[in-house]
Amino acid sequence: MDETLVKLIAAALERGAKLALATIIETKGSTPRKAGTAMVVWPDGRVAGTIGGGCSEAEVKLRALQALDDGRPARVEVRMLNDAAAEEGMVCGGIMQVFVQVIKTG
Repeated sequence: MDETLVKLIAAALERGAKLALATIIETKGSTPRKAGTAMVVWPDGRVAGTIGGGCSEAEVKLRALQALDDGRPARVEVRMLNDAAAEEGMVCGGIMQVFVQVIKTG
């Protein structure tokens, strides 16, 4: 994980913030980012970091917001393999597994 993102998370937790951390845990084929890459999502929808952008990142962001609401972690599979992905401009042709967890103090 990027050092800047780690510092951002630490500062947010010191302020008592609640956030979701989405981390790529596995990739197959060609993906925009590799395992260990992460992004942070706040309850108001702000994001820091990136797991690749586009509709795949939007899908993970929605799941992160849901995790912030229900408190449950999730594993999200992002498939960039079919014609629909190509129509959205995703040319990678791989699969990412992303783990989403809620982080908060107390």
